[in-house]
Amino acid sequence: EVQLVESGGGLVQAGGSLRLSCAASGFTFDDYAIGWFRQAPGKEREGVSCFSSRGSRTYYVDSVKGRFTISSDNAKNTVYLQMNSLKPEDTAVYYCASARSGYYCSGYGFFSRSYNYWGQGTQVTVSS
Repeated sequence: EVQLVESGGGLVQAGGSLRLSCAASGFTFDDYAIGWFRQAPGKEREGVSCFSSRGSRTYYVDSVKGRFTISSDNAKNTVYLQMNSLKPEDTAVYYCASARSGYYCSGYGFFSRSYNYWGQGTQVTVSS
């Protein structure tokens, strides 16, 4: 059974940094995609960033480009989301999710409907 566990959320002031971790188990790390999504109160879920095992391809939504960095440590079965220069509008519950193929993270975007397994979420709150 695939399990994803997020950690690293918290309260930070605007301009600060957090690193989210997504620890995965139950699937082979040979062809996969991991996506980070977020949902703020009263807003729709938004895809923030994804990582594909196919050539270590990554994607970032425009609002986080240059501030967030996604990376994967296969030895630890963990994908990270380094978030710098945080803004109050980054406040949300952040979820990681996995897809069965690296195909589902392209340089053009990714879609939540392609991601099969989801973590429980971690709260990120950025104060102004």
